[in-house]
Amino acid sequence: MSNIEKNKWVITSAWPYVNAIPHLGNMIGSVLSSDIFARFCRLKGDEVVFVSGSDSHGTPVAVAAKKQNISAQELALKNHTIIKDLFKKWQISYDNYTVTHSLTHIEFVRNFYKDIQRNGYIFEKEIESLYCEHDKLFLPDRFVEGICPHCEAENARGDQCDKCQKLLTPLELKRAHCVICGEPPVLRKTKHWYLDLPKLQDELDSFIKQNQLIPQNARQMCLNSISEGIPQRAITRDLEWGIPAPFKGAEEKTIYVWFEAVLGYISAVKEWAENIIKDPSKFDYFWKDPKTKTVFFIGKDNIIFHLIIFPILLLSYNKDKSNGEKLILPYNVSSTEWLMFENEKFSKSRGVGIWIDEALEAAPLDYWRFTLIYNRPETSDTSFLWSEFENNIKTLNDNIGNFIHRTLTFIDKQFNGTVPHKLEFDEIDKKFIERINSISYEIGESIKAFKLRKALRDIVNFGKEGNIYLNEKAPWHLIKKDKEAAGNVFNICIQAVYAFGILLSPFIPGTSEKILSYLNVPTSKDLKWDSINENAVKEGLKIKKPEPLFQKLDVQEIQDKLQKLKEQKSNVGGKELVSYDDFKKLDIRVALIESVEKVPKADKLYKMSITLGAEKRTVVAGLAEHYKTEELKGKKIVILANLEPRKLRGILSEGMLLAAVDGDVVSVLTPDKNIPPGAKIE
Repeated sequence: MSNIEKNKWVITSAWPYVNAIPHLGNMIGSVLSSDIFARFCRLKGDEVVFVSGSDSHGTPVAVAAKKQNISAQELALKNHTIIKDLFKKWQISYDNYTVTHSLTHIEFVRNFYKDIQRNGYIFEKEIESLYCEHDKLFLPDRFVEGICPHCEAENARGDQCDKCQKLLTPLELKRAHCVICGEPPVLRKTKHWYLDLPKLQDELDSFIKQNQLIPQNARQMCLNSISEGIPQRAITRDLEWGIPAPFKGAEEKTIYVWFEAVLGYISAVKEWAENIIKDPSKFDYFWKDPKTKTVFFIGKDNIIFHLIIFPILLLSYNKDKSNGEKLILPYNVSSTEWLMFENEKFSKSRGVGIWIDEALEAAPLDYWRFTLIYNRPETSDTSFLWSEFENNIKTLNDNIGNFIHRTLTFIDKQFNGTVPHKLEFDEIDKKFIERINSISYEIGESIKAFKLRKALRDIVNFGKEGNIYLNEKAPWHLIKKDKEAAGNVFNICIQAVYAFGILLSPFIPGTSEKILSYLNVPTSKDLKWDSINENAVKEGLKIKKPEPLFQKLDVQEIQDKLQKLKEQKSNVGGKELVSYDDFKKLDIRVALIESVEKVPKADKLYKMSITLGAEKRTVVAGLAEHYKTEELKGKKIVILANLEPRKLRGILSEGMLLAAVDGDVVSVLTPDKNIPPGAKIE
């Protein structure tokens, strides 16, 4: 039995807001990255508890619920169930995926802040706050937007600017407005409870400087904020939806979502210990043992909250506690830059991007997992490009899929599906065997350094080496004169096939299971990362008849599926009420179709040249299945004219044609009187 002590990990991913389904950028920014690291640590034999959950409180959820005219709790719990199910379908291996509206979390947060107050880090004061006279409510955080006072970005939120990442308060915003009604707010006095962050500024500075694992981008951002002076921050809000503040006199207040959601990393382990594995002692075993390493996977917009707010909360809680009672500080906060979509920011309202529910319906799961990690935005913003998606899967198939299929089909056909025995190795054999014996260490070191993109790319390069080895040995020629020598080649190659089954397990677990099943290796918890070597698969083993691991990717077909899904969603309607002010923003006009032509390689799309009186535009619409070109040419239609232009099949569409849809019947809207092109519909 090994005397090597196991590592002990608490691994987490940022909690997604439940006001919307996560998109691919959310997935790679935290969820998928943390899953890969957790799976790797388990394969190394480490003790792991992997947790996260839905961020159900705060203004984003409250705002979305008001817009949909339902209660915040109804929206939060409904969407939590949907998101939790989607993460299961993405094979995210959480030990506990919970929600901040759980009894365990609510109780933990309230007790946590009572301790901090006793430790002298919380005080109260009266302030002026923004108040909307139209909606009759105070405007905390995301209930208010305006212009950032630091970088002048528009639509900065009342808690943070997405562009410059500065933490904000609603009063700092220029030209502030209520996000519900759009009206400018007024000032009213209210009382709040504050966390005295400056008291712990020096300790925080030391913690960040001493932690060498924190990525440079995150480190510098935090050190800059500290050098500017960390302000006192209000931890309560005038908001009905949230965790009730536990302070005397704060009965009408709730805890600011960012001051309670980060504590979910702790309460989720407590809930796991008490309710899932039924061993409450495991909470202290993980969260109060200095040997435990805690890792937080986040996007760069969450850096300040995880490397300033969260550590200060822990430091203020730990004051005067003995070592056995202190909660451990972060081992690492692994942050990514942003993933864009075709060089644009993800936007559900504009239909820009891919959401994780859509992705699962459009292409196999492992294709998404592979390409997201293969292009993980570790040091700079990157963009999901359809051309790269296609090339990435081709690279996966050409290098790994091809090598594995060549190896297994040759053994199946030439050796009756039985692993052949070894002979003495020549120099070419020895070189490839050396790579087999060293590959798990090399890939493991990259993962331990949180360089997941490099790790996956090096696995692909190992596939290239396997194909080079096969081509150099040319066993299809060798077998004609020396079958045993050809068998020796494939005995070595099948050790590499086993290696791929293990190496790919954290990244694309479905593919890993398929590889190992061909080798009749049970995909159980007994699998070990360090089991990869030249003798992993024994001679005489009977393999299963293999099939190709990957199918050719038809990007155009996937895009068509996604477009259809988006159209179906937009046609559901009736679930969200919009104000008259919102409706007035729509510029709906009459247009005349001057010409119509089919879009090449797109069976459903027409490219139409239209006129709005003095203005000419191009509109792309999926009408080819419903109208002949001659039926549309010269027809007056109705379009949404102030929609942001969007490329479809490389053609810039400068408006959206309005049509009625009933099942398979589609009818374009037309004026029933002689209205001139360009006339506005009101």
